[in-house]
Amino acid sequence: MLHNQQTLSSLILAAGLSSRMGNFKPLMPFREKTLIENTIDSVLSGGAQTAVVVTGFKSEELEDFLKKCYGNRILLVKNQHFKETDMMTSIKTGCYALPPCDAFFLLPGDMPMICPSTFEKLIKARCPDIPGVVIPTLNGYRKHPPLIDGRLIADILSFQGNGGLRQLWRQREELIHTVPVDDEGVTIDLDTRQDYQTCRQNYEISGGKL
Repeated sequence: MLHNQQTLSSLILAAGLSSRMGNFKPLMPFREKTLIENTIDSVLSGGAQTAVVVTGFKSEELEDFLKKCYGNRILLVKNQHFKETDMMTSIKTGCYALPPCDAFFLLPGDMPMICPSTFEKLIKARCPDIPGVVIPTLNGYRKHPPLIDGRLIADILSFQGNGGLRQLWRQREELIHTVPVDDEGVTIDLDTRQDYQTCRQNYEISGGKL
């Protein structure tokens, strides 16, 4: 087992309606694959041994595609109430499906540019003896993906109220450990068609690299 015997997983959120993009975002082409493949590949390359993908909108299409690509390397679970619920519901849905793990990365499926080295830095910064959350920062701002101790899953599942995980972390600030990274990929989430076109222009069509 890798990384000092740590069992590491990841939770990738891909249940949204893609309403601001205008197309079904996870399967849009990017760097000779799809957006969701780039996201999954980055976290698996960065040290996660498994990935749980939470689907919702067009779940059958996405799940069929991912099964062909990854087989049993990933687990698929659907947020049955994706139309009327927020991201926290998808997070809880994914937490129920996570295999036993020491910690897990959490990231949206539309963040395809995170460097594997960023995941590795978070793993190295994690203290296995103390339940906590390791969050990357860029220029002093907290970004995705957090590395969340598996012992905190119960806290996530029991959280009620507004604000989602950000509010939970505000209430439990003692859990947070931040790690500065030099990775513009932690800022790139592709919500709109313009975001997508700009990212492709900068990092695919032009041959640019992070």
